Amino acid sequence: MRHLKRRSKLSITGSHKRCMLANMLKSLIEYGRIETSIVKAKELKRHADKMITIAKKENTIHAKRQAKAKLMIRYNSLTSKEKRKVKEKDLSSYNGDRKVINKLFTHLKDRYTTRNGGYTRIIKKENMRKGDGSQTCLIEYIE
Repeated sequence: MRHLKRRSKLSITGSHKRCMLANMLKSLIEYGRIETSIVKAKELKRHADKMITIAKKENTIHAKRQAKAKLMIRYNSLTSKEKRKVKEKDLSSYNGDRKVINKLFTHLKDRYTTRNGGYTRIIKKENMRKGDGSQTCLIEYIE
């Protein structure tokens, strides 16, 4: 029975779906807008809104760990030399994943402090995707 299982399966395994959503979330946070199919965008919208809600809670280690788990981020700790550079506001030693977490907990958190939900929107495009003919759309964070 499929009672209370309303989410789309996307015709892929659960682990593939988790990895795909994590990669799409990272790209959405990093670039602010991505192009994808409508079904994937609707599934991504749920998770993207929850990421902003996690970031809007207090800036605690627990919230950052929740975000890292959702984005499937695993990175090594910084060396003492890199830590010194970061304290001096030089973020060049950060990899892409650290920059995504930093952007989520600074810029996006500050942008939506007064908003109570609905942080993303889906804009349908007229053209179909060339390979399989599915309808594409843009998903973006609202300004």
